[in-house]
Amino acid sequence: MELAHSLLLNEDALAQITEAKRPVFIFEWLRFLDKVLVAANKVDVKEKQKKLVEQLTGLISSAPGPPTRKLLAKNLATLYSIGDTFTVFQTLDKCNEIIKSKDDTPAYLPTKLAAVACVGAFYDKMGRMLGSSFPDTINNLLKAVKSAESQGRGEILLSLQKVLCGLGGAAASCHRDIYKNARSLLTDRSMAVRCAVAKCLLELQNEAVFMWTTELENVATLCFKALEGSNYGVRVAVAKLLGTVMATALMPKQAAVMRQNVKRATLEEVLELMATGFLRGGSGFLKSGGEMLKGGGSVSREVRVGVTQAYVVFVTTLGGQWLERNFATFLSHVLDLVSHPRATQTHVEAVYSRRCVSFMLRATLGGLLGEKAQIAAGKEICQNLKKMLNVENKAGAADVSASQHVMVCALKELGSLVQSLSATASPLIQEPSIGLLETVTSVLLHPSMAARLAAAWCLRCVAVALPYQLTPLLDRCAERINNLKSSPEAVSGYSFAMAALLGGVHQCPLGIPHSKGKLVVSIAEDLLRTAAQNSRLSLQRTQAGWLLLGALMTLGPSLVRYHLPKMLLLWRNVFPRSQKELEAEKARGDAFTWQVTLEGRAGALCAMRSFVAHCPELLTEDVIRRLMTPIECAMTMMSQVPAIIKVHGAHLKASAAMVRLRLYDILALLPPKTYEGSFNALLRELVAEFTLTDNSANTTTSLLRSLCHYDDSVLMGSWLQETDHKCIEDQLQPNSASGSGALEHDPSSIYLRVPVGEAIPGPLPLGVSVIDASVALFGVVFPHVSFKHRLQMLDHFAECIKQAKGVRQQAVQLNIFTAVLSALKVRKLSTLGPEEVRKSALALVMGALDNPNPILRCAAGEALGRMAQVVGEATFIARMAQTSFDKLKSARDVVSRTGHSLALGCLHRYVGGIGSGQHLKTSVSILLALAQDGSSHEVQTWALHSLALIVDSSGPMYRGYVEPTLSLVLTLLLTVPPSHTEVHQCLGRCLGALITTVGPELQGNSTISTIRSSCLVGCAIMQDHSDSLVQAAAISCLQQLHMFAPRHVNLSSLVPCLCVHLCSSHLLLRRAAVACLRQLAQREAAEVCEYAMSLAKRAGDNTTINLNITETGLEGVLFGMLDRETDRKLCSDIHDTLGHMLSSLAVEKLSHWLKLCKDVLAATTDSEKKDEMDDDTMFTGLGDDDKSKPSVAPRWVTRVFAADCLCRIILLCENDKAHFDLAAQEMRDQLVLHLSDLIRMAFMAATDHSHQLRMAGLQALEDIIKKFASVPEPEFPGHVILEQYQANVGAALRPAFSPDTPSDITAKACQVCSTWIGSGVVSDLNDLRRVHTLLVSSLDKVQAGKGSSSQLYSESATTMEKLAVLKAWAEVRLKSLIRPLSHICYTGNDPHHSGAAELPSLSRLWLAMLRDYALLTLPAEFSSQLPPDGGAFYTPETIDTARLHYRSSWAPVLHAVALWLSSTGFGAGEEELAPAVPQAASSTTKTFEESVKDRMHLMLGKETHIICCTVCSIHVTVFFVSNGLALIELLNVLHRLLLTRDPPAVQLQVTAVVQETIRAAQNHLQRQKASKEEEGEKDSQPSVGEGGDTGELVPGKSLVFAAMELLVFVLVRHLPQLNARVKESPSHVPHRPQRLPEESARLVANTVSILAELPSLCSPAGSMTILPTVLFLITGVLRETAVKTADNSVPVTVSAALQGIKTIITSPLARVESMQTQWTGLVRSSLASVLEPDMDEVSMLTAITLFLLSASNELVGVTVLQKGCMDRFRNALKSSDPWVQARCYQLLLSVFQHSSRALSTPYIHALAPLMVEKLKAVERSRPGTAAELQAVQEGIRVLENLVGMGEEQNRVQLLALLVPTLVSYLLDENAISSAPQVSKGLHDFALQNLMRIGPLYPAAFKIVIGAAPELKIRLESAILANQASNRAKAAARQAQPTVQAAPTIKLKTSFF
Repeated sequence: MELAHSLLLNEDALAQITEAKRPVFIFEWLRFLDKVLVAANKVDVKEKQKKLVEQLTGLISSAPGPPTRKLLAKNLATLYSIGDTFTVFQTLDKCNEIIKSKDDTPAYLPTKLAAVACVGAFYDKMGRMLGSSFPDTINNLLKAVKSAESQGRGEILLSLQKVLCGLGGAAASCHRDIYKNARSLLTDRSMAVRCAVAKCLLELQNEAVFMWTTELENVATLCFKALEGSNYGVRVAVAKLLGTVMATALMPKQAAVMRQNVKRATLEEVLELMATGFLRGGSGFLKSGGEMLKGGGSVSREVRVGVTQAYVVFVTTLGGQWLERNFATFLSHVLDLVSHPRATQTHVEAVYSRRCVSFMLRATLGGLLGEKAQIAAGKEICQNLKKMLNVENKAGAADVSASQHVMVCALKELGSLVQSLSATASPLIQEPSIGLLETVTSVLLHPSMAARLAAAWCLRCVAVALPYQLTPLLDRCAERINNLKSSPEAVSGYSFAMAALLGGVHQCPLGIPHSKGKLVVSIAEDLLRTAAQNSRLSLQRTQAGWLLLGALMTLGPSLVRYHLPKMLLLWRNVFPRSQKELEAEKARGDAFTWQVTLEGRAGALCAMRSFVAHCPELLTEDVIRRLMTPIECAMTMMSQVPAIIKVHGAHLKASAAMVRLRLYDILALLPPKTYEGSFNALLRELVAEFTLTDNSANTTTSLLRSLCHYDDSVLMGSWLQETDHKCIEDQLQPNSASGSGALEHDPSSIYLRVPVGEAIPGPLPLGVSVIDASVALFGVVFPHVSFKHRLQMLDHFAECIKQAKGVRQQAVQLNIFTAVLSALKVRKLSTLGPEEVRKSALALVMGALDNPNPILRCAAGEALGRMAQVVGEATFIARMAQTSFDKLKSARDVVSRTGHSLALGCLHRYVGGIGSGQHLKTSVSILLALAQDGSSHEVQTWALHSLALIVDSSGPMYRGYVEPTLSLVLTLLLTVPPSHTEVHQCLGRCLGALITTVGPELQGNSTISTIRSSCLVGCAIMQDHSDSLVQAAAISCLQQLHMFAPRHVNLSSLVPCLCVHLCSSHLLLRRAAVACLRQLAQREAAEVCEYAMSLAKRAGDNTTINLNITETGLEGVLFGMLDRETDRKLCSDIHDTLGHMLSSLAVEKLSHWLKLCKDVLAATTDSEKKDEMDDDTMFTGLGDDDKSKPSVAPRWVTRVFAADCLCRIILLCENDKAHFDLAAQEMRDQLVLHLSDLIRMAFMAATDHSHQLRMAGLQALEDIIKKFASVPEPEFPGHVILEQYQANVGAALRPAFSPDTPSDITAKACQVCSTWIGSGVVSDLNDLRRVHTLLVSSLDKVQAGKGSSSQLYSESATTMEKLAVLKAWAEVRLKSLIRPLSHICYTGNDPHHSGAAELPSLSRLWLAMLRDYALLTLPAEFSSQLPPDGGAFYTPETIDTARLHYRSSWAPVLHAVALWLSSTGFGAGEEELAPAVPQAASSTTKTFEESVKDRMHLMLGKETHIICCTVCSIHVTVFFVSNGLALIELLNVLHRLLLTRDPPAVQLQVTAVVQETIRAAQNHLQRQKASKEEEGEKDSQPSVGEGGDTGELVPGKSLVFAAMELLVFVLVRHLPQLNARVKESPSHVPHRPQRLPEESARLVANTVSILAELPSLCSPAGSMTILPTVLFLITGVLRETAVKTADNSVPVTVSAALQGIKTIITSPLARVESMQTQWTGLVRSSLASVLEPDMDEVSMLTAITLFLLSASNELVGVTVLQKGCMDRFRNALKSSDPWVQARCYQLLLSVFQHSSRALSTPYIHALAPLMVEKLKAVERSRPGTAAELQAVQEGIRVLENLVGMGEEQNRVQLLALLVPTLVSYLLDENAISSAPQVSKGLHDFALQNLMRIGPLYPAAFKIVIGAAPELKIRLESAILANQASNRAKAAARQAQPTVQAAPTIKLKTSFF
């Protein structure tokens, strides 16, 4: 491939490669040329131009394939436009010659097509430069069109389009000819040709004025004809042509109008023309014969759908502003379409027309208008509805049938409009002049059921958009039902409305009051009870009653639980109790009573189904049993119904079908085990249902598509489900009544959840729904049926198919297949059965593989694969595969070849690579052969699709076949005509699968590079294809390649291509582009954005690229897309892409991203663009997608996303503190500089109409306050930067506290208030009052108590709001105590301060709340003990949701209560507390104490937020101590907590609580002792404390024991080695002590210090019981954690352990005589265990010294220990580490100086000589580091001290040791200048010491100096040198103290 990369074609290389590879080589060269020509030097190009032209024109006649000819033409045109144009006419003539040639052989065709392509490219690129040659060229092309075959016709037309485009108005003379020729081709039998004509005419209408003036009607008629029998591509192309021509006729191009005096068409004329297409189709205006007069012949659906799309193109082209001005006309016209009798000839046709009109309205209104204009449009729709209602009241029944459909469309659009506007629609609802709600509710009385349902749906939309309307609407409907009971319409309409509203509750998080459930039940009961009283109303009342009960079930178990017994009773009573009653019933009754009965039973079953679906938690065994009684009865009744219908007439059929539908629905939801006994009867019914036994219509199920595999969509065409036109394209699907969903088919759907992706529920007609339900239930039941019955059914199926003929056979077969597939897809089906069952199933499936219907073939393939999966036996699979192999080898017909090739693919798909490995080779070779069959493109498509399935499922096993498959894929891509898009789509699938198979290998450089470049070539060919699905496949292949080999995917070409696709009119292409961007943005966000911007700059220079990238870059485009796109997958991918870009770019480009968010948030609806969309921005497709300017202000959903982005940006900046510091200079773009913008954005969001946006705004505000609260204002020291924004904060919060604000917003605002008050930003009381008063006002709401205000939302919403207020107050209270601010000193005893006034009432509320939570946290088995009427803030019905609110707010409240209780001393506020304590016990304090205590246990038992418990217990323990058991319980709870919670923070908190507990107990003990002493019981009662005289500690009653348990647990958790059992276990590996992580170290340290305190709580005997354990643990901790650290710091655990040892050894116990021997033993054994050798030396020496100093009496004279200690010191003195030596000297000094000579003398004797020796040796090796110097200094200090301690007579001897040593450290004056710093230091130190010792002991000093003259000389010379050194230096030295008296190494804690 690399050889192809040269300017001229490398002909030698081309000659050397094989014939097969040449096309690829040539294509690769052309690709290279395409890139290089634009960038190359013009001189180089001109030099080689002649040769290049030769090579390129030579290629024209080499029969190039479609992609090659496209590139070839492009390159030739580019070459001429860059180089010289001398020879262009020769080349043009040459091409024209080729086109004229009479050679019609297929072999010559590619050459002709290449010439045609070249002509088009020349004119496209050079246009008028080619002068007057164009008439010949055009005539030549037009002649060729007449004789060409379809492929040629298409290519010539596309070429003509390019000629027209290049010449513009210059070609006016030829316009008529082209138009005439093209006209006839618009109805060509080839769809590709129709598309090409449409594109050509679209280009023509830009300049040919006659098309949209004189010929306008003809063009319209032509388009209608072209739509007949069209496919999707043709519909899109023709609709675009028709819509654009009509728009141009209305608003012509200025230039064209200037040239010719044109009469403009009026809007009415244009719309009238379009309407003829919608209503009469392509039949023209004067159809011969009397057909028109008879009004027969409905419009073909394709035409209607195409015209619908044209309407949308028409409006979109004219633009949003035009629509705003002319909306009234457009609306009334569109609604008139559905009132026309021709649009509504049958019910299904009427539904189809309605759907088309709804689509027109949604696509234009929803996409083109901003929120303000949408509100105006909503008003207009309301006016229309009002007019219709007025007309109807006068006209009577005749018009009802016509007007109902208009109303349905208007109401549906109104509902969608309100729902999309959400809370921003409030002006539309609230303005009385519009009267929206009145108008809609008055339609509820309309005689037509469809209109009533539509009105109910519209109300549901209003309630979901504005939840505060939900409760009032329900009340209003309830009231009307009660008042208008006698009107059938009212009963029906208002019950629909109530059901719809109840169904919407799940979308309103705040819910409805619980009482509304009771209201609905009572109304429903009343309706059912009175149904029989009045026969005129029976039917409506019955239906309404059951509908309401069904809707009630959607409110979920918490509400239904209360009404379940009543419901079960109602269900039981609706059905006969026994067989006898059923028989008796059959004899009675007439047609009407039977109809009511059947409707009633259908309703009851429907309510049951709703119950089972929405309240699975209530489905206990017992309830299911009681449900089964009526259900079984219904099953029995089913068999009797046909007889009843026979007697009473066929009009009961519908009601009977409804009963069956409901029965199947509920059975499908229940476990099949529950109705095992009725399987036989049930299956008979089901099979009869879908084999159409009793059904004369050929109804087919709608489920088959969804049961087939999603990937097979290319074969079934179901990818149409993924287009923007889905909801109208559905009408054209082949199954019965496809796409004719409407509410009136099943009223219960009004309260069910709307299926994902649909705007409004659309149940299919009853006939189809019943079959669907029977098929689904068959799938559920089949796996539970015996093999015998399976065989019978399968044989019966075969028989049914054989019996039926023609169309009916197709229908029966489709239904049977769907049923079999649904059975095979059920997970429970573990085996199919014995051989005969398999045979029968296989025969059934194999028969369908040859069916002419492609959908059936697909289903058969799928079923075959599933069967192989279920059976899972190699022989069975082999048999299946072999059958298909044989068939494929022999069969020649298309049908069987396609069916069996798919069978192979499905086998591999479901059995996987391993299971079908042995067939792989054969399958691949057969499919590769079939894929090359150029005679049938259908065979190619199916074979390639199967090949892709095999590649996908085989994985690495396919690696050996990759090269041949890849070369086939490339060959086909280069040769298959582009009009066969399905083949290209399958090729794309294959390529994608191959890339995945090769996988990460693609990164390699060896042989793999050819595979990689082949993949890239394949992608390039597909990227250049005209079909959007093929382009989407190319993008996903590139995405795969980028994942495996990112270096080889060229982003500089890919990203611009993706950006262009973002504006595509095809949803699938936009999806693919965004999905790819999402992946790219994860790794290379910055590059992606740069390439997009560079494309925008290029597009600025080149007008052909239609882009909307402005200075906001790709991010701006994506934000704009969020406003237009409705597809969920696409929007979620856009969110992700923006999220990835934000995380990687926002911090660097802060201003850019903040501006983006600000633009989106600030674009309120007023700033909609006022400028006209200029006329050149002609549109490419659906209005929803494509804007050249974002003409609509961002919608609320996008604004919410922008507010979330804002929060994310703040969070991202958190990592760099400089962003929050105005003083930091190093950053240019700091977040803090944008603070005013941040506040402004948060303010805008927080005060918006939209609730979601308000929530996001408040969240952003809270984040800003938290992050910036402490940022100082540099210009005003002592102030913070946020102070200047307090007015904004107050203003943003105020609206949230208005009475009509939803609870969730108020709750959020409370949180922000507490954050603001607590942040300490504002210190002035008056400034703070604004926010403070908001909280005070909300507190009044809380005190109002339950049920005082009229409720709009559920009780749990009120709970949430009240708890949020209490939590906010608690947080404010805590903050004010933590940081005592001048303004909120709620000290509780100074009532003048703000807030203190609220404390008494607050504390009452807080305690009430905590009591509620205590009850709510009880385990389920105590639920019977809960108060029946709920708590202070919750009602019993909303208990489950209330729990969550309590859980999120109890912690700060508990904390605040604890602080308050401690500050009031528990007694101060007693009289105020009385009301808060319910038990009127004798002593309030007592009950109070108990409540506090219970609270404590509860809290501690509950949650992680121990922080509260800590504080709480600190203050409450004081209270408890009188009750020791409470403290023990507390410790046990803490222990349990440690077992369940891991975070170290929690464990630290727990240890803090334990510490407090122990302290409280100690204080209590002190008080006890003191009181005993006062009573004079000093002698008689020595043993105060635990353990008494015996020393026994009883578990469960002993506080010390409980504490020990807990502490040991903590220690062993962090130091498992402490556990003796671990050491004894055989698997134990002894290991070195290690450094604990910081948090663990702190924990262990805390634990150790608590352990050391425990003995003080015991009596002497008791402490002797625990001391061995305590000392064992502490010395253990010392041993395990004493590790030498790099910086020689002492670990916290070690210092804690040493401190603990000291505490114990110095405790008063040592002085208790009775315990003396035990005590001594303990101390000695502890020292012995410290002497074990595993420890860091310094820590060990410190511990030894500690023992020696603190417990000298016990240790004197114990030789073993003494020897051990001395050894340790000796080793340390000899240590090579100077730090150890220095510490050793220090510690020895303290031992030597000990007051007890008995202790110190042996040590001095043993260790002093060694010290002297060490110090003498220093003369030979002077210290080299500061640490070594320090060790020497410490040693000298010990010697000096020994000299001081010695008696007078020994002083000379001692000095004789010290002085010579010091003198030996002095340097002579020559050496001193060159000596290193440390050495100098030693010299100075020695000199100073000598000069100090001299005066101290003058006599002795003289003797020593005199005895050794050399000492004297050295000393004197040193002193002289010292004096002679610089005076200034001397002065400086005097300023400092002459010697360091204190040791330089300080311990953090002094242990001695």
